[in-house]
Amino acid sequence: MLAAASSDKLSDPMPPIFDKLFKRSPTAVPSNAPEAASASDRFDAAFTQGTRAAEARNFQIAIQFYDQAIALDPSRAEPYYKRANALKDLGRFDPAIASYNQAIERQSDYAYAYCNRGFIEHRLGRMDAATASYDAAIALDPTDAFAHYNRALLMQDCCRWDESLASYERAIAINPDFADAQFNRAMNLLYQGDFERGWPAFEWRWKNAQRLGIGEDRVFEQPLWLGEEPIKGKRLLLHAEQGLGDTIQFCRYAAQCCASGATVIMEVQAPLVDLLAGLKGVSQVVAKGSPLPDFDYHCPIMSLPLAFKTTVNSIPWPGQYLRADDGKLAQWRAMLGERQRARIGLVWSGNPKNYLDQRRSIRLADWIPHLPPEFQYYQLQTQVRESDLEALDSSDSMFSFADELLDFENTAALCECLDLVISIDTSLVHLSGALGQRTWLLLPSTPDWRWMREREDTPWYPSVKLYRQRTAGDWKEVFVRIAADLRREFP
Repeated sequence: MLAAASSDKLSDPMPPIFDKLFKRSPTAVPSNAPEAASASDRFDAAFTQGTRAAEARNFQIAIQFYDQAIALDPSRAEPYYKRANALKDLGRFDPAIASYNQAIERQSDYAYAYCNRGFIEHRLGRMDAATASYDAAIALDPTDAFAHYNRALLMQDCCRWDESLASYERAIAINPDFADAQFNRAMNLLYQGDFERGWPAFEWRWKNAQRLGIGEDRVFEQPLWLGEEPIKGKRLLLHAEQGLGDTIQFCRYAAQCCASGATVIMEVQAPLVDLLAGLKGVSQVVAKGSPLPDFDYHCPIMSLPLAFKTTVNSIPWPGQYLRADDGKLAQWRAMLGERQRARIGLVWSGNPKNYLDQRRSIRLADWIPHLPPEFQYYQLQTQVRESDLEALDSSDSMFSFADELLDFENTAALCECLDLVISIDTSLVHLSGALGQRTWLLLPSTPDWRWMREREDTPWYPSVKLYRQRTAGDWKEVFVRIAADLRREFP
């Protein structure tokens, strides 16, 4: 559910957790510590210099000034708090917690210190401690929307979805324009299958689109279409947003738009143009950045479920809606030769820049020992991390065609030649699912919203089976289940 996003963008990506930091500006920082006549003046000068350094993001210098202020007056809480903020921004989490504790020891009602301490405890996976810190911050200041929001994100990571939703709604009640809380509430609702409330709330993504990593809300002279106006006889532009997987997942709605009488134009990411060229219901596919033909209405592709009032039970599945090129399919069949063992495609890592990457990507060296050796495995990802190269080279049952997987059309053709695709949550899963290929998806304990709660299947792709972590961070148990199912399904 955390989007954001992931992946891939996101897909999807969720915004970073808010914490209580002062606004920063590029203020110049003097090179020498201030001198003053009295200890009080020297404290004020050192504290001010520390704040200016922090605003300029010179955190190490800021810490030095805050240390000077603390030495001059160790009884005051604020320099410890500000010092902790600087330590946090340097990634020195344990010293930051110690400094927040020192601030709290001097000022027991320091709500911001509790809130920021909770942020770091959450980052460190200390969920109970983070919960206690946020609860203390909220008890001290129940009107703090940021504390409720941070607590909502924490509850989400603890799979306490109802509590998470309640905390989002408290944050929104305090600040109805809190776009990040509104957006993450939407993903919570979607994750729980409450599409009726989730899709309208999902439109909040445009209130903070650039920081969410989904670009900017597109501005056209033509009106936005969200299902209200009849489109029979109209030219409708559907434009991609977020990640490649999102485009593959939601392009299925083009057929419904066409069935409503519209001439459908799709603007998609350049790597997907050829793959989607034959998509049912689409009259023209253009690459992002290319000149657009005339159109009457436009709709972001991920707003189509809202336009068609999609529920869990009405997710459109037109059958296999993407197909590999016949020529490429023939080439891959010839390249692979006669099948001697079951062929399994693997994807174990995604975009390392995705904020969810640490949760969703897997070290190949951890997985290979649990892969039954009686099958043939095919690398489906084009980029392999340096940390995985040794494991890949040492595997006798892994075949790599990375040099031939130059585009989505070749990847689609290879997928269709396999018996099964096993992948973490990347665009490849959406490609495989749209091809109707049998697919097993490995999910962290708190996955992206589209995979919903607890299910082993997904209404988005009937051929996809979900393998969820039962304990956060524990992939081994998932590997064991997959190995057992492989041996049962392909004896």
